[in-house]
Amino acid sequence: MARIGLLSDSHGRAGTTQRAVELLREHGAEVLVHLGDVGTVEVIDALCVDDDDGGQLEAHVVFGNTDWDRDTLARYAEDLDITVDDPIGALELPEGPLRFCHGHDEAAVAAAMADPPRYFCHGHTHRQRDTREGATRIINPGALFRAAEYSVALLDTASDTLEFYEVPVAG
Repeated sequence: MARIGLLSDSHGRAGTTQRAVELLREHGAEVLVHLGDVGTVEVIDALCVDDDDGGQLEAHVVFGNTDWDRDTLARYAEDLDITVDDPIGALELPEGPLRFCHGHDEAAVAAAMADPPRYFCHGHTHRQRDTREGATRIINPGALFRAAEYSVALLDTASDTLEFYEVPVAG
């Protein structure tokens, strides 16, 4: 698993999330990670896409500060074989661990960074981020709602490259 599609802060905007997922798949995403503020089951539906072998693409979700009905959203996601990693998720990669959470809970952020991972991904701020803190690359893909430009990101861990993509606004 080397190409990870990162998206966040859908706030129930299923159509925009669907376009974001399609864009990430066009650019080769092999795994999807939604970094919180999902909002609705329709956003979770948008994460259900076919992989290149006719199965379902691996997808993960954490919840954010506006995901009021986490239990319902979690059950729905699990019924669709989407992994719920709330409040902190982790992917064990050959290059080193990738940890993720929404970013609104300081204790969750501290726990995710306690044993510094290779990558730490979060949402919440609605702003793109690509910085380094020691050996950890910190990434925020931007947001799919309440942002000047809706965006997602594709992380290629094999080459340690990150690309941000603008997601067209619903017409």
